[in-house]
Formats: sequence, structure tokens, C-alpha cells
Amino acid sequence: MFTVSLTKTANNKINELCREQNAFAVRLGVTGGGCAGFEYQWDTCEKEDIGINDEIIETGAGRLVVTAISLMYLFGCEIDYVTETFQQSFVINNPNAQSACGCGISITFDPGKTLDNEKILELK
Repeated sequence: MFTVSLTKTANNKINELCREQNAFAVRLGVTGGGCAGFEYQWDTCEKEDIGINDEIIETGAGRLVVTAISLMYLFGCEIDYVTETFQQSFVINNPNAQSACGCGISITFDPGKTLDNEKILELK
């Protein structure tokens, strides 16, 4: 079982980004900051940059890496990639989020919904 699930469009976009950026993986994490308290953080990474407890999700021609410290915030998420008239972006449907800023990047978490990393490892 993976921490997050990917829609077909998100899976395809991760493959495309890995190919275009010549990267081993796209990495997703949660960091403190933003107007709501936490932010989603996206970047690319190489194999040697992946931590021992990071989760790697194979997407075909690429990979999504979820940072270990972020697993408790992202457990149960679905990631989609949406194309609208003037914008394209990853959209994270996060059941652990209490609220989100209008930008969709800054979030607040419901502490009653997040699992600690030990519990997540037990479920996997």
C-alpha cells in the first residue's frame, strides 16, 4: 500500500517531468510555511538524494518520492494533474487537511486525522 495514489494524468505528468528534467524522480514533501502554516513542496531529485524511509512510487518512466517526514501529512492523498484554461497544476486531495489557502499549496492539518510515521509503517 502506498501513502498516496495517483490519477492517470498525474502519473503521466510525473513521467513527463522526469524525462524533461532528466531526473530520477519528482519529490513531494510538506514543510512549515505559507499563510496556512504548511506548504506542499515539489522538486526533482536523483537516486542518491532519496532517504532510507522515503516512499518511492514507480510511475513507469519516472517515480514519485514522498519524503519520510511528510508521510503522516500525505497518507491517504490522491494526486491529480489538472489542465484548465489558464493554468496547469498538480492538485492534492488530502483527507488530512483542515483548511487550505486559495492557492492550493498552503494548508493546515487536522491533528486528529494525521497518523504518526510508526503507524503508517505498520499499515504498509
